[in-house]
Amino acid sequence: MKNIIITAENTADTVKQLQEVIGGHLVERWGEFTLSVDNDIAKGSIRFITFDWGGSLLEYDIIFFEEVVLKLDTSQYNPIHFTYCLNGFCEHRFEMHDQNKRLEQFQSVIITSKDGGYNYNYFPKAVKLEINVIQINRVKFINKRLNDASQLNKKLYEVFHDTDHENTFSYFGTYNLKLADRISALRKIKQRGIMRLLLIEGQVYQILALHMTQHNKDTSNKNHKSSLTKRELNTVRTIAQNIATHVSKDYNLDDLSYESGLSQAKLQEGFKLLYTRTVTEYIRHARLEEARDLMNTTDMNISEIVYTIGFSSRSYFSKIFKKKYKISPSKFLKSKQMVLS
Repeated sequence: MKNIIITAENTADTVKQLQEVIGGHLVERWGEFTLSVDNDIAKGSIRFITFDWGGSLLEYDIIFFEEVVLKLDTSQYNPIHFTYCLNGFCEHRFEMHDQNKRLEQFQSVIITSKDGGYNYNYFPKAVKLEINVIQINRVKFINKRLNDASQLNKKLYEVFHDTDHENTFSYFGTYNLKLADRISALRKIKQRGIMRLLLIEGQVYQILALHMTQHNKDTSNKNHKSSLTKRELNTVRTIAQNIATHVSKDYNLDDLSYESGLSQAKLQEGFKLLYTRTVTEYIRHARLEEARDLMNTTDMNISEIVYTIGFSSRSYFSKIFKKKYKISPSKFLKSKQMVLS
């Protein structure tokens, strides 16, 4: 087991202190830093970006070849950690506790500590880790971004406004695959330069909002627990992605249930939990989103679009399109043509 003591005062120094122990090469491009490692200790990368509003993004995409423990000195740097394991798992322990608590794959976790003492983060051996951490400096964030704290529930309000770091806080939420989709989108950003940084920052805001929304949802529905396992929720996510990719297929609940191995009840529960829609509502939503994209990016007429997205009735399509977007398909196309002319 490799023990690493972190006495850094910010995210940048945290990664540099990691580099001193695990090695690797640190490169900066447009304010985005990437530590690349390929040795007997680890293989992969750790990247970070610091924003002027008190937040920073820290992402692990790495395999450690022995167990690693980070001993974090909270008297030096004690942000609020919004953590999500896209792949793998890790563990956390406050100094005053005896037992580690596991951060499971797909789980939304929020942690902060008292000032002084240590936090312990445990990374397993030989497990591919993809971990997204948004760290918030409370004082900076409140001054720049949190003027209206009414958007937070009472508990999170207390966490953000504990600027003297007098209390510990930990929230290990339910599985959230919306966060998985958003973090996957962040990792796929290909642009360079300032455009890349702006797109990353926008995704970070959305990820942070999803963590807070999940906390609100869990704390206001304390008695509600999904009967679905992590594997089953991941299956629902895969089905939804397939529907969004192939919108024209003739989907029905019987076939989706048979193909996925999930009961119809579990399918409906999963879609409502992850997408706040029934299966049928999600299929309709995906088709309408595709129709709007086709209108924006092609010269297809309405009849061609209706056929392409899997509808048989143009009048039905027009009715639900107008209900969703507050404009008829014909007027939508006409407005696009006027802009282009």
